[in-house]
Amino acid sequence: MVDVLIWLSAILAGSAFLLALYRFVKGPFPCDRVVAFDVMTIVTITGIVLTALVEGRGVYLDVALIYALLSFLGVIVVARYLEGGF
Repeated sequence: MVDVLIWLSAILAGSAFLLALYRFVKGPFPCDRVVAFDVMTIVTITGIVLTALVEGRGVYLDVALIYALLSFLGVIVVARYLEGGF
């Protein structure tokens, strides 16, 4: 039963990634693209955590944490650039 839920979560995360990728490509405004990029990084982190669950390796959780911190900082930098803070 847990395996089915993990696969269902992976399918939903994959579809969310594709929808965010569509918004990233077609977004009419730069702020739409930034939000879509942030959503894609969050979904990627979800994929890394699901991989950690399937493989049973805790080191992937550390990778997901570092990736989350770096993506947060990246989105903040791009948002400041779009705001005109630099």
